[in-house]
Amino acid sequence: MVIPTPAAGLTAPKVGFVSLGCPKALVDSEQILTQLRAEGYQTASSYDGADLVIVNTCGFIDAAVQESLDAIGEALAENGKVIVTGCLGAKKDAAGDDIITKVHPKVLAVTGPHAVTEVMESVHLHLPKPHDPFIDLVPDHGVKLTPKHYAYLKISEGCNHRCSFCIIPSMRGDLVSRRIDEVLIEAENLFKAGVKELLVISQDTSAYGVDVKFRTGFWNGRPIKTHMTQLVEALGQLARQYDAWVRLHYVYPYPHVDHAIPFMGDGHVLPYLDIPMQHAHPDVLKRMKRPASGEKNLERILNWRKMNPDLTIRSTFIAGFPGETEAEFEYLLDFLKEAQIDRLGCFAYSPVEGATANELANPVPEEVREERRARVMLLQEEISAKRLQAKVGKTVRVLIDEVGPREAIGRSAADAPEIDGVVHIKRPLVPGKQKLAVGQFADVVVTRADAHDLWANPI
Repeated sequence: MVIPTPAAGLTAPKVGFVSLGCPKALVDSEQILTQLRAEGYQTASSYDGADLVIVNTCGFIDAAVQESLDAIGEALAENGKVIVTGCLGAKKDAAGDDIITKVHPKVLAVTGPHAVTEVMESVHLHLPKPHDPFIDLVPDHGVKLTPKHYAYLKISEGCNHRCSFCIIPSMRGDLVSRRIDEVLIEAENLFKAGVKELLVISQDTSAYGVDVKFRTGFWNGRPIKTHMTQLVEALGQLARQYDAWVRLHYVYPYPHVDHAIPFMGDGHVLPYLDIPMQHAHPDVLKRMKRPASGEKNLERILNWRKMNPDLTIRSTFIAGFPGETEAEFEYLLDFLKEAQIDRLGCFAYSPVEGATANELANPVPEEVREERRARVMLLQEEISAKRLQAKVGKTVRVLIDEVGPREAIGRSAADAPEIDGVVHIKRPLVPGKQKLAVGQFADVVVTRADAHDLWANPI
């Protein structure tokens, strides 16, 4: 990241930054970095070169908590001046004490997630901001931690669900939707800056606007409701203007999602839905306090695929949830065989401190949880290999992420960055073949596939 040099005679203070957790936390980090840059701070590339360090934490599961605590400890040992923000900052232990300060009492300040103002107040207190009003330090699209050709667009904060295995609402609060005009302005600025793929994220994308009763806003002089389907339609129109992609994440399978599928026909709103289903058996879903049933999920998936046969579905599932019987687990396997999920992640249930699921009867032994997770992934490998094999011989459009001496790495409409597979593309040796460049689209012909990735030749 390049920060403009301050005016002559001024020394800009430097801030180190460690960003952990999910894409929603990444967007929080980008907002803090944007504000730092707006006020003239520079970012440091090492602990040694920083005047203080900000650590944005994750606190969802035990492994994430430990990773965050380790990162804070490392920053304290290497630098000594540390401000902590993020989900772990809002988490308490069983006694109601702050987890971070209990382990690391020397941190300068602790805030929860989505707390730009509070973080900046702490920065100002311990590292006074520079004064240089003569330089425009921030581009319209803000500071981004992703590559230049893709970016995350967060449309809301928090969640109204109270899933028994999750503590996110206790850390991020209830659903708060962003104004639709602000979302679309940010999207347009990102496209203008060269972003070719916009990944829409939230805790519950389908619920966008529920908290404001789908209030009507205005965009380019016309009324538009704060509603998922109208947002998707508008983002698709923007993406078409800039020849870009829009990808939808964290979509709960509510009935109105049906109305978003038709927007996926022109190659700009991608035929891709990331749906966190977690399980299929109705009794398990009830214990999880999930807002959907397995039967309806399967029905909707089959209907969506009739509407758009190119639709890719990604999902996550939990194996070994408290009380899960072998019959309930077999029901999940049967669901997966019917649903033919394209991209799937499965986690063995892990108790999270503060989650109500910890109080449920009949916890599944750890070895059984792990064994069931392995069975899900073995089945999924077969399903994924079969679905990817069907793409051999077809022409697909890819967005190039890397270009090496012998091959380029790209992603198709079916591949979200960092969580899905990739397309390995043979570098063209024949003059006249299309040039492969990072951040550009290319049409390729698929030559082979495995359970995760594709291999292709450029046209």
